Amino acid sequence: MSSTTSARPPGRPRAGVNDVVFAATLSTVHELGYARATVDRIAAAAGVAKTTVYRRWPSKGALIVDCLLDVFGPVPLEGTGRAELMSSAVHWIAGKISEPGVGDAFAGVFSDAVSDPALREILSARLQDPYRLALQDALGEPEHRVLFFIDVVVGTLLHRMGMTGEPMADADVAALVEMVLSHFADDAA
Repeated sequence: MSSTTSARPPGRPRAGVNDVVFAATLSTVHELGYARATVDRIAAAAGVAKTTVYRRWPSKGALIVDCLLDVFGPVPLEGTGRAELMSSAVHWIAGKISEPGVGDAFAGVFSDAVSDPALREILSARLQDPYRLALQDALGEPEHRVLFFIDVVVGTLLHRMGMTGEPMADADVAALVEMVLSHFADDAA
């Protein structure tokens, strides 16, 4: 081996595996639906071994939660007042849920969590808590009020996807914002 040849072992570079698996997860969920998007099918779509997936994520639910965290990133709390912050948060989550595969993955993992306490804990600790804490800090609201805000907004958006197979139309998102703001924006904690 010459001095200019890399000493990297053969195989896929590790740094990009998560990105490849997350993209494959969303495309598989989008194409086949959540229930038929098995870890086997996701791994095949990603071009990795099923063991590669299971080394990183112990279950499909844990994979979906990390995939959603990757898609969502930090909540962009934009605006100067409570109404602007809340409006930007609602529009942000509505936009994310409407991305191909994201709403399906979100609704599917929530559905699985109904009968899976371990998955509920993962959802709560890894997905909901970071956003709840960011909203609590930005809005100065107590935990129970922020949880209600999240329930109303996310529940409504996922219900629409479940009932129609489509994300909520922009006009309906605007109406949801108005309804939520009438309850929260001017009401001090």
